[in-house]
Amino acid sequence: MVPKNENESTRLGSPLHRRSFLNGSIAAAVTATSLGGATTARAAGAGAVLKAGAGRAVIDFPSSLLPLDGFTTVHDDLYVRILLLENGSRRVALAVLDLTSISAEAIAAMRTTIAQASGVATADIVVTVTHTFSAPHVQATSSSTAAAQYVQQITKATATAIVAAVEGLRSARVGFGTGTCDVNVNRDVLTADGWWLGTGEAGSSDKSVGVTRLDDLDGNPIAVLINYSVQSSVMMESVMTSGDLPITSDLAGAAVRHVEKQYEGDAVGFFLVGSCGDQSPAFRSKRYTIDKDKKWAQVDAQDAGWLLLTVQGERLGTEAVRVSETIKTSGGGSGSTVRLLTDTVTVDTMAMGHPTGPAKTYDFTPTGTADVPIWILQLGNGAFVGVEPELSTDTALAIKKHSPFPHTAVMSMLEGGSKNMAEAQSYARITYEAMDSSYAQGSAETVAAKIGAMLHSLRG
Repeated sequence: MVPKNENESTRLGSPLHRRSFLNGSIAAAVTATSLGGATTARAAGAGAVLKAGAGRAVIDFPSSLLPLDGFTTVHDDLYVRILLLENGSRRVALAVLDLTSISAEAIAAMRTTIAQASGVATADIVVTVTHTFSAPHVQATSSSTAAAQYVQQITKATATAIVAAVEGLRSARVGFGTGTCDVNVNRDVLTADGWWLGTGEAGSSDKSVGVTRLDDLDGNPIAVLINYSVQSSVMMESVMTSGDLPITSDLAGAAVRHVEKQYEGDAVGFFLVGSCGDQSPAFRSKRYTIDKDKKWAQVDAQDAGWLLLTVQGERLGTEAVRVSETIKTSGGGSGSTVRLLTDTVTVDTMAMGHPTGPAKTYDFTPTGTADVPIWILQLGNGAFVGVEPELSTDTALAIKKHSPFPHTAVMSMLEGGSKNMAEAQSYARITYEAMDSSYAQGSAETVAAKIGAMLHSLRG
């Protein structure tokens, strides 16, 4: 049924107010940071019509492909999901995969497939992953026959998903909302030997759930986007009693499945992983424990871990649906800007570590520099900010705090993802995030300042 006001549609109430975020340290730096060589997609005029289409497809794992990267069976399907946006003559595509990471080679193949089927310029195709740890890594196709077949399966799913998105492209309205869900926890814990991994209840943790809903002009949901800060690692490295190591989309997949089921499969759900660098699920199957003497150990719940995954995914998905149902979409198909701004910022790097336990000393001496790409997708009054590295909570909170947009989603793991980019406190404490990074101290603050400047330039 068409709402009485043809420029607005609402589902069960008024939108939630955006939560208040913690103070950050980048306010002064925002105005001082130059945009340098930023490039932006053309923004459509006020009369341009917003259109949206969404598609999804399973990444198939034939029996001949297993075992792969140590994984022996598939517990639940991994998906490629694609959101196609159009405003005027320009199209932008967002591809989200249920993977830990993805290679540049596979991304290039995806971009070619998406561009050929949709007409989207390759530079306007944003690729990211949900960062589930229970999925095979995507290796170079030259490394093995299995690796080549894996990339072919990803490309095949991409082709199916983009065709569905193109076929479903139609005039759309957009709206935003924010809720709260407590299924993540800071993973930094002080042990007798230094900082290590566990459940750091006292540490920073962003419990906010950012939700974006796109409807057609009849009020039917096209897509629901969830932005939440957590690694999908409930079942990470958990080996079943049978000896199997199962593939699963984990927490992100469970939450999205709940959303899609509530909308009876008519809307495609997207999980946009936020500041996941220092955030793990509150309950994991294979987890670290700390005793009264601050000694650490690791235990595995094995098959029982699936219940932990189910209840946490259901809880996050339930909150996403609750918020979605309060969102008021607007625009009547016109006036919603779609713009993609890209730039890079140069930061110091260091030799990447791979810690196997806590430490009290560590060498963080910079050894070089690197350019970190930044993507900002503006959709109406919302901004989706993305970088390759895993950002930490305090960095994301600072970006949100100083953003001029009413709704700002901060995303990690774009363009295949890269290692942690910790904030200053992690280096001071010598946490896992700092030791497992290739970025030197101060990089996160530099990136946050650059993002702030870019957001203000978009907002004018």
